[in-house]
Parts: sequence; structure tokens; C-alpha cells
Amino acid sequence: MTAPEPGTLFIVSTPIGNMGDFSFRAVDVLKSVALVLAEDTRHTRRLLDRYDVSTPMAAYHEHNEAKTSPRFVARLLAGESLALVSDAGTPLVSDPGARLVRAAIQAGVSVVPIPGSSAALAALVASGLDADRFLFLGFLPRTGRDRREAFEEIVGSPHTVVVYESPNRLSATLAELERLGGGLRPAVVAREMTKQFENIQRGTVADLLAYYRERPVRGEVVLLVAGRVETKGVDRIVSEEEVAARVRSLRAAGLSTRDASVQVAAELGVSKRVAYRLARGGGEAEGGETAE
Repeated sequence: MTAPEPGTLFIVSTPIGNMGDFSFRAVDVLKSVALVLAEDTRHTRRLLDRYDVSTPMAAYHEHNEAKTSPRFVARLLAGESLALVSDAGTPLVSDPGARLVRAAIQAGVSVVPIPGSSAALAALVASGLDADRFLFLGFLPRTGRDRREAFEEIVGSPHTVVVYESPNRLSATLAELERLGGGLRPAVVAREMTKQFENIQRGTVADLLAYYRERPVRGEVVLLVAGRVETKGVDRIVSEEEVAARVRSLRAAGLSTRDASVQVAAELGVSKRVAYRLARGGGEAEGGETAE
């Protein structure tokens, strides 16, 4: 007996707040598939009922994806088409689904995106910051080395950085960015995108820190920070005296050796290794250092 043609795995974006942000194509796909895979079936049921979709659902989330993915791939290989949705926005973007998509691709199943809402992109295009190139870091780590490295990446990035952050940690995040020398960077806090109380607050990192220190933050938050301004002219040589002088200034202002070196590297376009050595009072680097 000839094996059936595999079905299709559809990756369907759902509204992030406003229920009207759902495409006709998405509704048609959800009506046509054999099964809808949802993070929270109760949450998704409200969306399906709104659009008269009666397709059966199954739970698919971070706690069961390893166990259930092989079963869903088997159904795809048997000829059924499935749709993967998240609670809000585009699946896989800071949401489960990557394991299933990889398994489907490896099995030879077609994976078809049904695009739609994304909080990160909605905030970016309304921010007023450079959207030609940007760095999306998803949810910032809560503690430890990963969180420190994420802040270094934000401060050092030449492009707009977009992150998701908990409202409870927003002020602390802005304070850390200011401490690392990003206080004058243009930044935007976008809350509750597409919802009734959508709010977009613009200013510098320092401005936003002062604003949110005095106000409780509620709802889902997207934080955007402008990229560092790179030194004009790739031929400019940054002297070690200039680097060392800036390090001394930041150390006198209370920054640690590590934090001062991170900020100087971002400001002057030198490597963090050189900045850290000079922050510790080391000697000259071989060949000098050219601004990037």
C-alpha cells in the first residue's frame, strides 16, 4: 500500500490583544486542519469561538512538547494537517514550538507560516527608533551571568535592541542600563500593544527610569533601546591614553572595573579585552586598537 502524502504543519499567529487582528486566512486554516495545538486550550477556545471555529484542540506547551511532539509528527506523516498557535502573537517567538517544527522538517513535513501579530514588531514600528536593523533578545534572563551578558549585548549593540521584560523588573532593568552608561540612549517602553490601554512612552533610558520609578507598571512590556552611535571613520585610531582616561573617569564615578570596561568598549569601539586590561592598569596592547 502506498504511504499517504504527509499533511502540513501550519504555524498560525494569533492576536496579541485586539481580537480584530486575525486574518481571514488564519481562520480558514484553523477550520481546515484536523487539530489545533494550543498553549492553553481554554484561552484559545475563546478565540476559536469568536470566529466559529469548531476544530478539536490539544495542549502543546513547554512542559509536554518533548513527550507529545513525536505523536503529532506521526499524525502529520499519516496525512493529517495540524495548526500550532500560541496564546498571543507568533508561535516560537519567545513561545514553545521549535521542537515540533524541527521534528516536522526532519520528517519531511511541509511547515507553512500564517503571519500575523507580533508585540515586538508592533512596538518597533511605532517606536521611532531605527527599524532597518534590530536585535531581538526575547525575555531577558532574570539573574546571573546570562543577565549580565544580555545587558552587555544591549549596551554594545550598534542596532536597536528589542526585549520583553516583566513589569516588575522594568525599573531595575532601566537602572542597570543607566549604570552601564546607557542613560542617554533613546529608548521606548511599549505596554499592552493593541489592547485598550496601549501606551508608548518615549525618551532616554534615564527619562524612562525617572518616569517609571514614580508609577506602577502593569501589563505586558516591550522595551526598545537605540543602538550605540559608532565612531565615524574606520581609520580613526583610539589611543590607549584616551581609553584609560575614560576608564578612570568611570571608575571615579563609582563603576566597577568590569562595568567601566564594558561601557568604554561600547563608547569607543575598542574590544572589551583591551578596555578591561586598561581598567586594571595593564600595559599597552600590541599594535594599538582601531575603532570598529
